[in-house]
Amino acid sequence: MNAQLQAILDESRRIVLFSGAGTSTESGIPDFRSADGLYREKEKTFPYPPETILSRSFFQKHPDIFFDYYRTKMLYPDAKPNASHFAAATLERQGRLSAVVTQNIDGLYQQAGCTRVLELHGSALRNTCMRCGKSVGLDAVLHTQGVPHCPCGGMLKPDVVLYEEALDEQTVNESVRAIREADCLLVVGTSLTVYPAAGFVRYFRGKHFVLINRDETPMDDLAELVLRENAGKIFAELRL
Repeated sequence: MNAQLQAILDESRRIVLFSGAGTSTESGIPDFRSADGLYREKEKTFPYPPETILSRSFFQKHPDIFFDYYRTKMLYPDAKPNASHFAAATLERQGRLSAVVTQNIDGLYQQAGCTRVLELHGSALRNTCMRCGKSVGLDAVLHTQGVPHCPCGGMLKPDVVLYEEALDEQTVNESVRAIREADCLLVVGTSLTVYPAAGFVRYFRGKHFVLINRDETPMDDLAELVLRENAGKIFAELRL
């Protein structure tokens, strides 16, 4: 158990957890930019880079290729929360976690029991008809082939923020406010290289800034404590 992290959490009362894909790797969901992440794969099945496929313009021009990639690489319906997700839920139940601000789209924090989750990049568990605006669940994409459509005939779009799309303004405002009012910011499992989300960290004005990530980040020098281990392992050892 890391005694310094334990002491920080014990005295903190307005914790915000800012998380990225690294929090879900221990649940079997690959991240993007690590050595074995999705963006490092030498992919022969799809003749375009992931960043291209996951863009709004590509989605509109080639929805068939987009959905083939999306089903294969982005959906993990059998994934279960790990110790880092359950720790966040425990801290929330104790009244010490103000919010989870996450770049993840997998819904694992909610599955673990968290209710105050701000999803900066949306959720793979929801889809919206581009014609009538009807909202449908994961099965509408997962258990179909080709381009999924609504009964009205409109094409479905996953409720995830693609490249070239703006973040939801209300989610951004709530995230910034939560970070600004926190006395402890836990940054977990993120490279802090994806903007504008990574820039939110600079709104923190509280006492304790902790960074937990396997690899170095551009903001390591700003943190009071930097831990280079898997988040699940660290949180599993804590006394909460």
